[in-house]
Amino acid sequence: MVKLKAGSTQSSGEGGVKRLRKIPDSAPLVGVLLLMMIIFSVTSEYFFQLDNFKNVLANAAVTGIVCIPSTLLIISGQIDLSVGSAAAVSGMLLAQVVNHHGVPLGLLSALIFGLVLGCFNGFIVTVIGVNALITTLGGLGFLYGVALLIGNGQTLGMKNFEWLGTAQPADIPLPILIFAGLAIAGSITLRYTTFGRSIYAIGSNPNAARVVGIRSKRVIFQTFILSSVSAALAGSVLASQLSSGDPNAGLGLELQVVTAIVLGGASLAGGRGSIFGTVLGLLIVGVLNNGLILLDVPTFWQRIAQGLMLIIAVSFDSIRAKLNQSRS
Repeated sequence: MVKLKAGSTQSSGEGGVKRLRKIPDSAPLVGVLLLMMIIFSVTSEYFFQLDNFKNVLANAAVTGIVCIPSTLLIISGQIDLSVGSAAAVSGMLLAQVVNHHGVPLGLLSALIFGLVLGCFNGFIVTVIGVNALITTLGGLGFLYGVALLIGNGQTLGMKNFEWLGTAQPADIPLPILIFAGLAIAGSITLRYTTFGRSIYAIGSNPNAARVVGIRSKRVIFQTFILSSVSAALAGSVLASQLSSGDPNAGLGLELQVVTAIVLGGASLAGGRGSIFGTVLGLLIVGVLNNGLILLDVPTFWQRIAQGLMLIIAVSFDSIRAKLNQSRS
């Protein structure tokens, strides 16, 4: 009978751990996405069609436009829960101005609103020192009221602005192209620029980031601006798709954004995350919503599924953090 030495057992155990560490963090997400696609392809004859995939991507693109800057914000250890209400106000403001002064001024007004809101959130968080969660949670309620106020509680019809949400250059919906461009820009920013490396440093260890000379408040301030401007752009796309400003258009958008980002591997504590992971998380959420609709699942069950997805995503984040602590 052959006896194994303790050293050989330890070596094989360490080898197994090393092999596990070599598995990309995105591998489980890819597996979940493929499994969902297989299940919905079997249960619905309409799922595995090109037009349906375009529909999934087009719907996910609006959320994705907000997800890219929000990923940067969460990596830096901050959060913006006002993006849904900001998108609603932008859509209402856009419709109001377009109806009286034309499309260019309407779109410009919506983006300027996003810029001003980002400056306000950034100022409250970085200068006044209020927690980002409280600041943007207050903004969520306040801005929802503003959206209702602009239209007196009603939707505002809008003409001659369908192209932003429905145009298909090269047979690809324009929102998908906008999202793809932002995703590429965000990935390059995080990977290759000083600004992106500063975001990771601030989220990982704010004190150490200040010691090495990173101007943390300025970086966070700028990231809040990017988040609000992207929400204004997403609201404009939604208004274009609906041909109207709707105060309820961005309802629940902030939860979809946080779910996709955390599901994609970002940590709510900051310091970890990637654009690629966010895109995978966004696709999982998009495929789930689309599959449930094709299966005629009632709307309230879709809401329950979205809420459970957020809980699962945050739970995975907590488990990942504990595993990283045990490894170190």
